[in-house]
Order: sequence, then structure tokens, then C-alpha cells
Amino acid sequence: MRPYMDKVLPQAWKAAQEYSAAVAEQTKEQGLSGEDVELIKVRASQLNGCAFCLDLHSREARSVGVPQQKLDLLPAWRESSLYSERERALLAVVEAATRLPLNEESAADLEGARAELGEEAYVAAEWVSATINLFNRISILSEHPVRPRGADGRILREQS
Repeated sequence: MRPYMDKVLPQAWKAAQEYSAAVAEQTKEQGLSGEDVELIKVRASQLNGCAFCLDLHSREARSVGVPQQKLDLLPAWRESSLYSERERALLAVVEAATRLPLNEESAADLEGARAELGEEAYVAAEWVSATINLFNRISILSEHPVRPRGADGRILREQS
């Protein structure tokens, strides 16, 4: 079992949380909704294979109104007509930001996303993407556990 980065260096963790809160505040001011932000966080967590963040942000997405069907189809968003042009632009940003380095295809996606979102919302989506990628890495390196939950979302007691 690896050491939890957040427990071993709590001041660094506190700084990361403060940074995340500042990004959340600024991106909200730039017009990103809770649904927008959580779609970004879920998609990045899927791409990075971060079980802890995927569990957390799937629940958060549902709590801010993202329909379960959109969460279910998120890995195939390019093949689905379920997502709005704005959502498609946000998803293009998070995929490009997560699958670095940029290539011609991702650069073209980013150009289209910027045209759809406008500069402020586009940059806000980049900040949310960069931030969730940081937290994915912290959770993956720390091997943060995913605890079983019941249908009500509450953590189930572990049986001995």
C-alpha cells in the first residue's frame, strides 16, 4: 500500500484544495455550470482510470442534474447525439488536456471548442481539466480506496 500523499504532506494537500476552490470560483464566474464542471471531471477521471475520482464525480454529477444516461454514454460522446454542442466542446477540451501532448486532431478540436465556448469559458474548461488531472494523479498515486455504497449513496459497513 502506497502512502497517501494528502496525509503525508497535509500542507501541500491544503494548498491543492485552496487552488481547486479558487479555480471553481473563477470558472463559475466565467459561465461554467455545475453540470459542465462535473462532465469534465468525470471524463478526465475515466481517461485517467481514477476510480476514486470517478466514483466521487459521478455522484456529484448526478447531484447537480447530469442525467444518468449522459454519464453512461460519456465514453462514446462523439458517437452520440445526446450531447449539446457546448457539452461536446467541453468534452473536446478535457480530452485534449488529458491526452497530452497535443496532436493535429486535438488542436483542431480545441480550435472548434474555443469558437463554440468563447475565450473565457474555453479557458475555464482548460483550468477545470488541468485541476482534475492533478487530483486524479494524487488519488491514483495514493491508491485512494473506493468504498462500496448502497443505492442511497451511503457507504456500506464493511463486514468482518
